Amino acid sequence: MSWLRALKETARSGLTIERRRLEPLIAIRGAVGLALVIGVGLAFFGPVVAASSAFGAFQAAIATFQRSWRPRPVLALVSGASLAVSTFLGYLTGSHTLLFLALLVLWTFLAGLAWAAGPTGGIIASSNVAIMLVTVTLPTSVANSAVHAAVILFGGVVQAALIVLFPVRRWGAQRDALADALAAEADYARRLRHDPLAAFDPVPLMKARSAAAVTPWQARRRPPELRGPRGVAERIRPVLASLADPAMGVPAEGPERDRVRELLAAAGSVLDSAARAIRHGDPVKLSPSAVAVLRTPDTGSLLGGPPRRAADRLGALLSDVIETAEGAGTKEEDAEAEEAAAAIEAAGEEAPGAPHRRRPTLLRLVPVVVRAMRAELRPGSPILRHAVRVAVVVAVGYLIGAALPFGHGYWAPMAAVMAMRPEFTQTYGRSVARFGGTIVGVSLATAIVRTAHPGVTSSAVLAVVCALLMYLLMRTGYVVGQACVSAYVVFLLGMAGDNVSQTVLERVVLTLVGGLLAMISYAVYPAWETPRLRGRLGDWLKADGRYAAAVVGQYAEPAERGHDDVRSALLDTREARVAWQETLATAQHEPVRNRGLSRAAADDTQHALAELGRVAMLLEAHLPCGGATPVPAAARLAEALRRATERGAKEVRERRVPDWAEVREALEEWDARQRTGEGGTDPFVRDGAGLLLEALEEFSRGLDGTSKPVRPRRRAD
Repeated sequence: MSWLRALKETARSGLTIERRRLEPLIAIRGAVGLALVIGVGLAFFGPVVAASSAFGAFQAAIATFQRSWRPRPVLALVSGASLAVSTFLGYLTGSHTLLFLALLVLWTFLAGLAWAAGPTGGIIASSNVAIMLVTVTLPTSVANSAVHAAVILFGGVVQAALIVLFPVRRWGAQRDALADALAAEADYARRLRHDPLAAFDPVPLMKARSAAAVTPWQARRRPPELRGPRGVAERIRPVLASLADPAMGVPAEGPERDRVRELLAAAGSVLDSAARAIRHGDPVKLSPSAVAVLRTPDTGSLLGGPPRRAADRLGALLSDVIETAEGAGTKEEDAEAEEAAAAIEAAGEEAPGAPHRRRPTLLRLVPVVVRAMRAELRPGSPILRHAVRVAVVVAVGYLIGAALPFGHGYWAPMAAVMAMRPEFTQTYGRSVARFGGTIVGVSLATAIVRTAHPGVTSSAVLAVVCALLMYLLMRTGYVVGQACVSAYVVFLLGMAGDNVSQTVLERVVLTLVGGLLAMISYAVYPAWETPRLRGRLGDWLKADGRYAAAVVGQYAEPAERGHDDVRSALLDTREARVAWQETLATAQHEPVRNRGLSRAAADDTQHALAELGRVAMLLEAHLPCGGATPVPAAARLAEALRRATERGAKEVRERRVPDWAEVREALEEWDARQRTGEGGTDPFVRDGAGLLLEALEEFSRGLDGTSKPVRPRRRAD
């Protein structure tokens, strides 16, 4: 993509305004907290201290809107405490330009590295730097710096207290994540009726899994209906795919297919009902027709073999979904215990036999975050490049703002640090949006100030109104939020008696300087995702191969193996797939020439890998129990899959086309053993193994640019 086209697309994305579900009660609660803090500050300390406390309350409320599964009061307290520390250090060094500049560079660099801990930490850290640039300009002394830091912390405490005293939709984020996962399963079931090979996006399941991890405090208070359905939903997906697939299930047409379509429609209806109940905390209301389809005895007479097993399993799983959605215990309640015993989260906690996935407490999270930040201190790290970029840009912006004859030069570095992100599209889009939003917000606010000449109380009221609009509309588009924030800053500083003389043009010019510095820095010192495409593709191939090998290996030794390795491999596959998709989506908007992977090759190879994972999932749906007859030939195939895909991933990174001779030889050996009658045979597994090889060969053809349409599948005997 050319630079001109990339700039046009990023500008369009930054200025886009979307229709989103508003949360007025949460917005009002945040604005009330801000009003309380400003009122207390004005009554006891005066307008300058009130302005400092207002920034703390404002930022604490914004932190609670971030996409995090931690308790909202904790986010407010962390935001208020971190901002208090930032501003305290800024006050201490603010009168010494060189010392403050050194602190600013160090603090900004650490804020850039904080993105290693996730978007929430990165956004809070970046906001702290931006607000520190504003608050240190308020007149104060070193003796009063501790007071200002304390009232900033007080703002965070007030917001946290309001969340506890006036909760709005407790566990709402977790409920939405679980309901979205069940709704995605319902949509998948309905799509399978018309397209038996329909794709499924695992992102809703991944979000639900992330939301299911709880701290000890959360574990004691989590509603019963949030404890079990996710684990059941994970098991439903392969069963749905197995029931619908014509290659390993029922024929494409006929009475059997009609019954499968009825079962899939009923499953979609039940899952939708469970999703609505969990989202709103209501009882489950089932469709009578869906219940009749699931209970009819005709299914057993129409279906046999693997489809019959899948239908029976689907009915049992849907019953468990209904029971857990209503808050009743089931045999599969808290299925996360299996995952906790296998591999606890990146925090490294061990919890054998834990009834839930554990999220580390804040104290235990500190070393985890430090390790994540240290891990990014390596050449080629995009997070390190972002930290270096933003530190340099903020320093340069601060010096330029100080050199210009406008005064209040912090608008330039503030605009830069709030716009910059580790990724190209967001940085450029937010820079344009910030400039546009600043023009609107500053122009309106300055016009009101110069026309009405509001006093301290009126300025405080106007600031609270702007904050309310920000909280209410922030998710509709960055440009809308920026207009509200810019006006908020103007009114708040006007309340403190500062920044009244600065014109609209001066503020807009400084914001433009900050945005341009952010955009130039990415062009000069980029961290493009395009060169990483082959690496991400190789990671996905390796993860898919490990997953397929783990599933096939279960058939070789059903009595000796648990399912932990299958589950672990599946999670790795999902992570690798999402990483590839995110990298591909980002690369498509970058002004970088193709580096070894054309768009056609990317489309063909990702389709082949999605098919490889789907076939492995079909085999997973029928994993044998401990007393099943082993299939010895599956062990040889599993090892061949593991070695071949690991070698293939390396060849992809080295721009070579993988060869699957080892997998092909393993299948030929399997067929030879079947002809001689050696070992157990399972036509279902053998047919699935053949589909795995077809997907791998399709991957190589797609990578080589010789991809052909996939041959029609033959149905398992």
